[in-house]
Amino acid sequence: MTFAACTLFFFAVLKFKNIIAAFGTVAGILQSIIIGLAIAYLLNPVMVFCEKKMNVFFNNNGELGLKGKKLIRSIAIIFALIFGLAIVVTVIWLMLPQLLSSIYGIIQDMPLYISRVSRWLLDLAHDYPELEKYAADIVGAVSSKLNEWFTTDVLMAISQYLGYITSGVISVVSTLMDIIVGLIVAVYALYSKDTFSGQGKKIIYAVFEPEKGNLILNTIRKSHQIFGGFIIGKIVDSAIIGVLAFICLSILDMPYTLLLSVIIGVTNVIPFFGPFIGAVPCIFIVLMVSPMKALYIAIFILILQQVDGNIIGPAILGESTGLSPFWVIFSIMLGGGLFGFFGMIIGVPAFGVVYYLIKMALDHSLAKHDYPIDTEQYVNLKEIDEINHSLVQFEKGEIENRPKPLKILEKRRLRKQKKREEKRNQVN
Repeated sequence: MTFAACTLFFFAVLKFKNIIAAFGTVAGILQSIIIGLAIAYLLNPVMVFCEKKMNVFFNNNGELGLKGKKLIRSIAIIFALIFGLAIVVTVIWLMLPQLLSSIYGIIQDMPLYISRVSRWLLDLAHDYPELEKYAADIVGAVSSKLNEWFTTDVLMAISQYLGYITSGVISVVSTLMDIIVGLIVAVYALYSKDTFSGQGKKIIYAVFEPEKGNLILNTIRKSHQIFGGFIIGKIVDSAIIGVLAFICLSILDMPYTLLLSVIIGVTNVIPFFGPFIGAVPCIFIVLMVSPMKALYIAIFILILQQVDGNIIGPAILGESTGLSPFWVIFSIMLGGGLFGFFGMIIGVPAFGVVYYLIKMALDHSLAKHDYPIDTEQYVNLKEIDEINHSLVQFEKGEIENRPKPLKILEKRRLRKQKKREEKRNQVN
């Protein structure tokens, strides 16, 4: 079994690109279903909330029959869909025009911003005559390059993309069709989720023994708890951060307030690195308008990140993944390196599930040998007594004199020799 698992792992690593390509092909074919399942997963908490409230209300007048439960499920699904569509329409209706206007305004006024920043840098260098000449040459060269890039490459690219609108209609229609089919799939998935759950449990217990079946179900529940708690919690957390950013930046009279708030909110979905990733474009945008305000927004984002990391985030997410900061960083870098932006978001809960499975397997193995599972008891562990299997800790001042590998090997050799002698004595 172990050999087979190692062989499969080696094969997966060796053919990783082919496996990812195969998954990509299958995902492209099933794109509508994947979108629908994702929508259903996000709307499920809203549906469950509505369903519970209606069950409490209607149960006051007696027990509900099967038809009553189906009717309540249907009404809850409609409420969930209306809620989700209302959020999407509101975001598009209120934010999209202002976002496009802000982006177009930045591109249009970029030469003016570059000139303003150039003058500011030259004024700073004016106090140092030996650097002023070099600063003027560098600023002049950079300014001309940036102006050329924005007035030619960027504007030409925008014009070119606008010219492709007609040819891109088919792609837009295809995407809309995927979303529409996804909404239909989401409705069916939400309505039949209890049936799917029962069928899944039926298959598990038909294939596995009760002990393994219970273990699989508990693992699935824990995975759902990690993924659901993290993904939905992170979306709520990022929405709160975006709204807070908009309010505070409006009070500070920052330019392009809505655009900056969206950048801060969206990048906050990425754990740990998100605020720093979002800070770079925000500071650059404000720097073009006012270098002093760029300093203010850098300080503001730092404060907001601390508030989110120490107050808002823990209150919403709690310990949903069970990962330490080191493993959070590890999972973000691994997920981002393998799957890009989406991997940076999904990497943390995915690795949280893997971490939970490994921890559960190790704890089970330790418990089977009557060893403690608390990590703290292994920090200063010297060895495990071979007779009564108790943990032997290092004494104070003994940490530096831990046994060398050669001594451990020698002990193993003597132990094996003793066992061989005992067997010979038994034979004789």
